[in-house]
Amino acid sequence: MLYPIDTETRSVRDLGGVWDFCPDAGDIGLKAHWESRPWPAVMPMPVPASFNDITTDARVRDHVGPVWYRRAAHCPEAWRSQQVRLRFGAAAHRAMVWVNGRLLCTHQGGFLPFEADAAPLLRFGADGANTIVVRIDNILDWTTLPPGEVKHAGDGGDVPDMSRARQDYFHDFFNYAGLHRPVRLIAQPALGIENIRTRVARIEDGAAARLFVETETAAPVCRVTLTDPRGVTVAEGASHIDAGHACELRVAAPQWWSPDAPALYELKIEAREDDGRLRDCYRLPLGLRTVRVDGDRFLLNERPFYFRGFGRHEDADLRGKGHDDAVNVRDINLLRWIGANSVRTSHYPYAEEFLRLADREGIAVIGECPAVGLYRFDEQENPVTPIFTEEKAGGSLRRHHLDTVRDMITRDLNHACILMWSLGNEIATHEDAALEHFAAVTRLARVLDPSRPLTIVECNYPRHSRIGGLVDVIAVNRYYGWYLDCGDLASIPEKIRAELGEWRSRWKKPVLLSEYGADTIAGLHMLPEAMFSEEFQVGYLKAFNGALDAHPFIVGEHVWVFADFATKQGITRIDGNRKGVFTRQRQPKAAAFYLRRRWLRMRATEAAHTRTHAPDISTC
Repeated sequence: MLYPIDTETRSVRDLGGVWDFCPDAGDIGLKAHWESRPWPAVMPMPVPASFNDITTDARVRDHVGPVWYRRAAHCPEAWRSQQVRLRFGAAAHRAMVWVNGRLLCTHQGGFLPFEADAAPLLRFGADGANTIVVRIDNILDWTTLPPGEVKHAGDGGDVPDMSRARQDYFHDFFNYAGLHRPVRLIAQPALGIENIRTRVARIEDGAAARLFVETETAAPVCRVTLTDPRGVTVAEGASHIDAGHACELRVAAPQWWSPDAPALYELKIEAREDDGRLRDCYRLPLGLRTVRVDGDRFLLNERPFYFRGFGRHEDADLRGKGHDDAVNVRDINLLRWIGANSVRTSHYPYAEEFLRLADREGIAVIGECPAVGLYRFDEQENPVTPIFTEEKAGGSLRRHHLDTVRDMITRDLNHACILMWSLGNEIATHEDAALEHFAAVTRLARVLDPSRPLTIVECNYPRHSRIGGLVDVIAVNRYYGWYLDCGDLASIPEKIRAELGEWRSRWKKPVLLSEYGADTIAGLHMLPEAMFSEEFQVGYLKAFNGALDAHPFIVGEHVWVFADFATKQGITRIDGNRKGVFTRQRQPKAAAFYLRRRWLRMRATEAAHTRTHAPDISTC
């Protein structure tokens, strides 16, 4: 599935704006045929945005079950002869789509795009406007990622009361829902370019590159042209349908993509008829780079790479998880200011617009699928209650997990910024059934993309986890001094140093500290430092970082979290998770200035010397 762009042969119309909206508290909309009949009430709702924080009504914020969206759209007469796809960037979590009262498509999964050819259902030109209706169900259960359970006021009775349903879930971010990402109409030639897959290999010690291009199209011939960042053509080729439209280009003296130098080429694919007439055209921004794990090292372009950065959420005031270019550009600027080079898309695939920005601006990304909430933290020391059972994380959830991994990798395969795939976060990796589950998931991921390393983010202890043999990098979330030994900064270095060594000793693989952090109320100062103060957050990060610097097999540090974010209500969360180094409004806490000093000095050290282990920056 290609990202929608305007080209010589393609036109894109954005359907963002204010749509009609109606919560369906009684789940009556399907029986009442709301796809084609009047609704009992209508309120305005911006798209893209989560619906939860837009109104002043707690019933909307906490709504469990279906909601309905509707708007009109015109299609020009010139589109009548083309394929016209209706594309949703994301709809959380299950969607049904009607065009002019007729069902177009359904989809499950709240963090990846879906589309369908709507041309047979559309009206064009003077035939009139089209009505697009979307039903979205935000319920999380044991067939969704993340999973969840719904509690009904009617539990124990004959009929559950959906108007009083409560959604329970096991992950620590708010279950925002709605049309979160752009909705677009795309007019393109029938039997045009459906997908493009690229792969890069280094040759001649990096003095040249091989670029392998596979194009999915029914056109007889494809012409392939690669231009460098200055717009100069550096390679050309052609592919034919009888050879599967595979093409190999040789690029001399390539400009290798990295966070320090995010050079982007343009790959132009022209699908043509046998007589040379243009059928379709697509332009793909492309960074040339390679990644692999070698012993204790994570290599980018055959040079050691150390991840400096954060876990991050798509989360902001009012819009919730709704896509916002202003927020993304602000976040990229803050990442560059602080000296970070990477983020993990915790805990779901991000919008394509963010990945395109990361390609352009040089932010490395660990792309993560939404397999989160599959662990019991109340049994961390002695895990006994199984999660991976047929009643919970069983066959239905595994099939959805496989589908999600397939869709994520297919969508994001061509992004230079993505250096590694994360196939889950905080999983019950001690269970035999979890090992079987993730063996299937990792096997699929390696078939789809053999070029990138894999990880599964751990919260288990080394003595419990069984899945280290499936991955290339051991990623660990740990909160000594916060959830464990609350407030005891002095105990952190010894404990984290011992645990990291145990991970390395058991699996003989590089280790990434993928989460560590402390909730911090901006403006709260305490001397001596104490939990929730800005001083404690600085001391907390220093204690962990000192241990990291002592281990050459550590390949990165991702602080939890980039910015404060919303969670479900609870006594451990005061207006959300406050572990952000920046506030939810993207303003710095004291820890941001500490990390900026550390990471800028680290970046300067890396620039001056080929990095073989974590540099000694303990004076920061």
